[in-house]
Amino acid sequence: MAEESDLERTEPASARRLEQAREEGQVPRSREIGAFLILIVAALAFWLMGPWMVQRVSEIFRRALVVDQNLAREPSLMLVRLADLSIDALLTFTPLFAALVAAALLSPFFLGSWNFSPKALRPDPSRLDPLQGMSRIVSWNGLVELVKAVAKASLLGGIATWVLWSERGDLLAMFAQSIPVGLSSAGHLLNFSFVAIVSAMLVIVAVDVPFQIWQYHDKLKMSRQEVKQEGKELEGDPEIKGRIRQLQREAARKRMMAAVPAADVIVTNPTHCAVALAYKSGMGAPKVLAKGLGEIALKIRQLGAANSVPIVEAAPLARALYRHVDLDQEIPSTLYAAVAEVLAYLHQLSLWRQNGGCYPLPPRAIKVPDDLLPEAPHG
Repeated sequence: MAEESDLERTEPASARRLEQAREEGQVPRSREIGAFLILIVAALAFWLMGPWMVQRVSEIFRRALVVDQNLAREPSLMLVRLADLSIDALLTFTPLFAALVAAALLSPFFLGSWNFSPKALRPDPSRLDPLQGMSRIVSWNGLVELVKAVAKASLLGGIATWVLWSERGDLLAMFAQSIPVGLSSAGHLLNFSFVAIVSAMLVIVAVDVPFQIWQYHDKLKMSRQEVKQEGKELEGDPEIKGRIRQLQREAARKRMMAAVPAADVIVTNPTHCAVALAYKSGMGAPKVLAKGLGEIALKIRQLGAANSVPIVEAAPLARALYRHVDLDQEIPSTLYAAVAEVLAYLHQLSLWRQNGGCYPLPPRAIKVPDDLLPEAPHG
């Protein structure tokens, strides 16, 4: 059951999955919104430029129906006349064509702007497979598209029938009207038809656009296994990352242990914790070269003993240094007084080694500020 749930696509698409789909040319698309924009732009164009276009078309028809004797005598002039009339008609409808092209180009912006994908242009032999083509046709998506097409055809067909029936009187009257009046009546009928069809298309768009967005994201849903795999690819395999962190810790530990022989003193707790300090010329304050608990503390003490590094037992100071000072960092000013007692002991020990005499006693009961006293660490 757990394997089945991992394979079910129940998780929303990640940002990376959406970006990959976009690179492959998969973006939410709605043909209805493009058709709606084209229709509404055409309706606005006819409403704004309708009278001017009717006047221009009337003039072109008038010129076309005028018979000139010169044209009858010279057939070549008829071609010139036809070219002139064609150019005038083209210029008349150019603003409308430009508006329709702009609407077609701008429609993708309503669902995520343009998307140019070179991958989508690559030849895909599977698209030529008739079996896969049939499977797409008889699939659930194919059935949905069929229902949408039938519903859209029924709605638009019903609107067209209603328009023709409600305007049947004016439509029949146009046959008895003069050309200017007939063109004006046709423009009115065209505008009314556009308004009715655009209203119907608005209903279709209001249903289709949310459906297309939902269908797009539902298609790109991911299984839990895919989410885990993507996480591994983006952030790295947890096992590999754990191994890398382990190697990094081991390398850092080796570097730390290599610095122990250079320490001036090792402060211990006495067995649970060990901190190696160095105070050389040019340092502003003593620096922590190595620190550790348990086995690491034991190794620090063993390395220190092997390299004749003095070891001072001062439990509160060792715990405070371990807790509050990082590797290769100087001690804070609040520990100057406590560490100064250790450094004074080291100076006395150095004098004893040079001159002999009474062996200096290590400091006892070194005081550490209360706010720097953590709980005793456990090895």
